Amino acid sequence: MSELGNLGSVKDWTESLTPELIEFRRELHRNPELSFAEFQTTERILEALRAAGLNPVKMERTGAYVDVGEGPIRLALRADIDALPVLEETELDYASTIEGIAHACGHDIHTTVMLGTAIALGRIQQAGLLAGRIRVIFQPAEEKLPGGAVSVIEQGILDEVPRILALHCEPRIDAGKIGTRIGAITSASDTIRIEVNGRGGHTSRPHLTEDIVFAMSQIATQVPAVLGRKVDVRSAVSVVWGQIHAGSAPNAIPATGYLAGTMRCLDGDVWYEAGQLLDAAVRQIAAPYGVEIKLQHTRGVPPVVNAPAETALIESAARQEFGTDSIELTPQSMGGEDFAWMTQKVSGAMLRLGTRTPGGKIFDLHRGDYVPDERCIGVGVRIMCAAALQAIDEANGIRAN
Repeated sequence: MSELGNLGSVKDWTESLTPELIEFRRELHRNPELSFAEFQTTERILEALRAAGLNPVKMERTGAYVDVGEGPIRLALRADIDALPVLEETELDYASTIEGIAHACGHDIHTTVMLGTAIALGRIQQAGLLAGRIRVIFQPAEEKLPGGAVSVIEQGILDEVPRILALHCEPRIDAGKIGTRIGAITSASDTIRIEVNGRGGHTSRPHLTEDIVFAMSQIATQVPAVLGRKVDVRSAVSVVWGQIHAGSAPNAIPATGYLAGTMRCLDGDVWYEAGQLLDAAVRQIAAPYGVEIKLQHTRGVPPVVNAPAETALIESAARQEFGTDSIELTPQSMGGEDFAWMTQKVSGAMLRLGTRTPGGKIFDLHRGDYVPDERCIGVGVRIMCAAALQAIDEANGIRAN
């Protein structure tokens, strides 16, 4: 067995990084940036990698990647770096300083974990113990459909990559543990915006108007019901509205209004079918009311499908570093993730990184009060480092103990 195979736990290579990684994460958290506007975030990543003696490459607009080691790429690791248009409500000392923007999905954690992994792998390489090349990708714009992963693929950054891993914060799993599953781990996700127009008028004479408010109410309630009867219920098609706007007075029927929301689906094939049904259903439901419909249906992302080999790689790394009890079977999420585009091109898997303080509050993602337990950073770094080393061992024909 090679020196690489004799490394055992990577704890000694990663543990000393924890204080600087926490400070790096807090600086990102103070200064969140939206999709494709992550200019300072990208510069911070580049500076940290260069300071560690690595040679990162900036992507065309925002984002970066770095190769650690030599020879063929054995594995890629991906983090997303953008924040959300959410008002932070944590009152932390390092809370967002940018009004209305926050890392409410944990991408600052993702970025920090992968930064720490790259730096630790760089130290292992400097010690002459890295017998292969790992690519670490810091991807922009996960939150902007169809996602910055598309840009990464178009730039050819995955062309030499045989397999890929990613992680996502999970506030329902304790820090120190991860969630995995084989098969789809996220759902397909689209955005919908329906503008409804007609003749407005007085609420005492709705028969002389095209009552867009009533038409909108029918669309809002009947579209989910129609899809629920037209597709296999096991595919769990879900249409949920996040915005409904119309009117400015209680006694006036407005001339225009709109609904906006998302359509999610557990099954990638049914996702395409449901999209076609959605467009037809909206127009058929609205037709009796004589209103004009302007439908914007933005195709988002398919499900992330975890491949068996890459899921096994994650679980093996977690067992090595934290024991069998550190792994939970996680349910398929109804959330969407543009990492799905990468797993359509390259065999890969995503793990759920526990961020809940054991016995503490359960938060939710995309909320301004989300506070992950920062101990998850060290957990993520160790698992990703161990997975990278095991991937190199597998490529070099070395069996894990």
